[in-house]
Amino acid sequence: MVKKVQMAAGTFADGSPHLFYFPDGHKFAGLFKGMNVILEERGFRDQTRDLKWECPGFRCPPGRTDCCVRRTLYSQPDFQGVTFLLEEHCGKCGFDVLFLPKFHPELNFVEQCRGRAKWSYCQLPASSGEEDLEMNALKSLDLVPLPLMRRFSNRLLRFMDAYRKGLNGEQAAWAGKKYHSHRLLPPSWRKDLEAKL
Repeated sequence: MVKKVQMAAGTFADGSPHLFYFPDGHKFAGLFKGMNVILEERGFRDQTRDLKWECPGFRCPPGRTDCCVRRTLYSQPDFQGVTFLLEEHCGKCGFDVLFLPKFHPELNFVEQCRGRAKWSYCQLPASSGEEDLEMNALKSLDLVPLPLMRRFSNRLLRFMDAYRKGLNGEQAAWAGKKYHSHRLLPPSWRKDLEAKL
């Protein structure tokens, strides 16, 4: 059974509550009002009339807050300062919640080992028996050699060091290839990067 949880009410500029669902007695009682209606209730009727629904691929121009209806709504103070229900619940229980971004696979040592084991699994003879599949899975994990795991670990350290020093993903990959015999970037990395550019 799926239970739908409604969004909490927002706030108008004067601090009064702004309900995002139609009230009882309305012909659409309990349904979400929609972004256009919410913005009209906030006084954006003329500004949003000719705006597109959202920018292509959710890629709004940098620094703009009025390029599309979605960005205009998300730029409102009460939308920016929203806490998640999970944060509220855990906060009441005395726990902090930390949301981390999705990291690249090069920052996950286990993911690299899993990728190698998956490659080894594909090299083994095909089978449809459950026991054979399980045996092949365990065998493919054993086929990841310890020196390769160490190499993955060193690669992880190089990427972490590069990100710590302010390099982006492409620059970190370049530094990882250039300095593959080092665990950390040498002091000359900045000069080498500038020479490359």
